[in-house]
Amino acid sequence: MARRILLTASTYSHIANFHLPYIRTLTECGYEVDVACGSKPQELPYVSRIIHLPLKKSMLSLSNFSAVKIMRKEIRSNEYALISCHTSLAAFFTRLAVLSMSHKPPVVCTAHGYLFDDTTSGLKKALLVGAEKITAPVTTLLMTMNAWDDAFARAHHLGKTIVSIPGMGVDFSAMRQPPPDECMEFRRGLGFLEQDFLLVYAAEFSKRKNHEVLLRAVAELPETVKLLLPGDGALRTDCMALAKSLGMEQRVVFPGQVHNMPLWYGIADGAVSSSRSEGLPFNIMEAMGAGLPVVASAVKGHTDLIQPGMNGLLFPSDDPAACQKQLALLLEDPDLCRRLGANAKASMEAYDLSCVMPQILDHYYAMLKQ
Repeated sequence: MARRILLTASTYSHIANFHLPYIRTLTECGYEVDVACGSKPQELPYVSRIIHLPLKKSMLSLSNFSAVKIMRKEIRSNEYALISCHTSLAAFFTRLAVLSMSHKPPVVCTAHGYLFDDTTSGLKKALLVGAEKITAPVTTLLMTMNAWDDAFARAHHLGKTIVSIPGMGVDFSAMRQPPPDECMEFRRGLGFLEQDFLLVYAAEFSKRKNHEVLLRAVAELPETVKLLLPGDGALRTDCMALAKSLGMEQRVVFPGQVHNMPLWYGIADGAVSSSRSEGLPFNIMEAMGAGLPVVASAVKGHTDLIQPGMNGLLFPSDDPAACQKQLALLLEDPDLCRRLGANAKASMEAYDLSCVMPQILDHYYAMLKQ
């Protein structure tokens, strides 16, 4: 009988976007991998069994405690050799389920980015840090992705063993840019001229991603600077209204969720992120891997990837004027753009899936041997 592994996450899309190569490799090695997650169900290849969880974003929702009961029952009946939990919400409630069990399987928790830092309000930070401390006793292995999270986790003993990993890995081979003529045709189809300077920010429209700062910054730049904002989210309509109020309707594209990001990176002249907090952001790594110069807020996750003046530029978070100033440097200096883009691409070699996946699987296999 094959040994079983359980992966948990708040959403199906998280599993689909970040973990399928790992699940495929584990199944090829003879393990059966079950997945437990919430949100809108979708099919997941390579998975032995899907367990739907009634997870809600509100931490104190009764549905989340129903999810704990479901996971506790599944963990007991399936005798998992390893549990790997991801995303803050699912990671907390997964470990809460294990915490109340007499026989506790080993748990690997991956911190994709703590939703707090030194700027977080006292009450919110106390709640989130408290959740991590409560579940630390059953966190057999904690994997962190950026320097701030790693230092915080070690200082507060949030796992029995703590290791740092370079994210989950980006499959840059799947991000190859389309031919130049295809990019040019797509660019023209969106109504852009050759002299336009296109900036791309692929992100969920949320308070954390902070699109407002970017919109206000670009509004102060020449009209040749245009924004590409693929993605969806609760604040998308608000951002569209803000763009209109700033007189930027013709300068911003809101295409919604897209599935051809290499083409969007291919038509862009630069990438930007105004996020308030990150783990180790895929969108920035993808843009850097595509050879784009990046301007990003100086927050954890970004500061791990970007060396200012070497492979990108940083600006203080929540400061539209500072963002505008850094973006203006790209606009005024084509040589700087080329140098930052080339260095960005070279710096992403260590984050390629082919380099990262063996490191993470080694941690899994070590746990499974124990």
